[in-house]
Amino acid sequence: MSAPRNIAVIDVGKTNVKLALVDLERLEELAVVTRPNAVRPGPPYPHFDLEGHWSFFLEHLAAFHESHGIDGISVTTHGAAAVLLDAEGGLAAPMLDYEHTGPDATAEAYDALRPPFAETGSPRLPMGLNLGAQLHWQLACDPSLKDRIAHVVTYPQYWGFRLSGALATDMSSLGCHTDLWRPREGRFSDLPGRLGLEGKIAPPRRATEVLGPISAEIADRTGLPADTQVVCGIHDSNASLLPHLLGRAGPVSVVSTGTWVIAMSVGATAPALDPARDTLINVDAFGQPVPSARFMGGREYQLMSEGLTGAPTGAEREAVLRDGIMLLPAVVPESGPFAGRTHRWSREPRSDGERLFALSLYLGLMTDTCLGLIGAEGPQLIEGPFARNRDVLDMLSALRPGGVETAASATGTSIGAALLFAPGHSSATARHDGPADPAPYRDYAARWRAALGTQDRARAHQPV
Repeated sequence: MSAPRNIAVIDVGKTNVKLALVDLERLEELAVVTRPNAVRPGPPYPHFDLEGHWSFFLEHLAAFHESHGIDGISVTTHGAAAVLLDAEGGLAAPMLDYEHTGPDATAEAYDALRPPFAETGSPRLPMGLNLGAQLHWQLACDPSLKDRIAHVVTYPQYWGFRLSGALATDMSSLGCHTDLWRPREGRFSDLPGRLGLEGKIAPPRRATEVLGPISAEIADRTGLPADTQVVCGIHDSNASLLPHLLGRAGPVSVVSTGTWVIAMSVGATAPALDPARDTLINVDAFGQPVPSARFMGGREYQLMSEGLTGAPTGAEREAVLRDGIMLLPAVVPESGPFAGRTHRWSREPRSDGERLFALSLYLGLMTDTCLGLIGAEGPQLIEGPFARNRDVLDMLSALRPGGVETAASATGTSIGAALLFAPGHSSATARHDGPADPAPYRDYAARWRAALGTQDRARAHQPV
């Protein structure tokens, strides 16, 4: 079989589901289709429409193959996610939405079971953001579930299983704040045994390993050749990291942006990570630990920009920088480096343009904070929606001495996932020149940080 050229990528983000067709020679998307990743309310709890996604994937796999040809299939998905399978390969339970607050009800019991941060690099997070907490809560709510579970597969490998019939987990998904993995040692923690799931979690594999060819049923339904290979798959922020791991020497940082903004540092000496600041250890495509920090930047932008129109003018930008119109964290207070704070404006913006510009500066400053927490060095490579936001990039360029570059691809996760088939390639980036005069941005950043300190002092003097 010749080397694959066109890779179909199943790309499931928290907000949207995509199927992209990637040309490996040009590292470009030939076609992309999307659908919302809507959450069904239940019963028994908020869960995802896996069958709707599956029909969508099969329909467009057939269409992509007819129009362009498909040589291989890769998968990338959001983290904090697994699917519970019964002995026949069906769902033992619906796939829980990690933003459901149900697991908080059993938090005390779960905290007594979970391994320490020093072993797992996994901070304690609310709701179901620790996969172990999801599993614990589901098992506690339904005592019969443990007997129904034959296999636990991390989310990328669920789609790999549907396509190929092979059962697996991948190390990058296991290393995504699950509490189930020891990233420095490359093995499971004690938690699966404590949950009664020892031997039920599918075997861990590197993201680059091939699961096998598609099943005869999938070949019949899509028209794809029977020998079309399916690669193991990868956690989405690590898919964004992969092209830059392959194409760089020396320290580099990658900021993957979407619903979540994930900052990842490679090749630098990381400081001691503070789990209270939402730092963690991710695991890359090759099974190696990667110091990381994150906040829900895409969600924050969505919440704060709703209903706003137009774009900031030059005069509005100057006014925001001059007058110190600042958004202070945290818009999503459940996670990120300033978890527990309530966002506020230092002074109310006078127009939509001022509000949008100050929001972008906030997102740049939050990203810079995350980069600082993990000791990021070298160039900062930005992929996803922030790579198309000039104002976010200008703030980062003013603050990061290694410079800022943007990924050429509009869908960095899809390019990275496709490269699991050809890990000798790297992705193109473009340097962002930044503002003509960075001084006002640096002064604004200093005032923003000072305001955070003032906010802390004010909170300390509030009556209990």
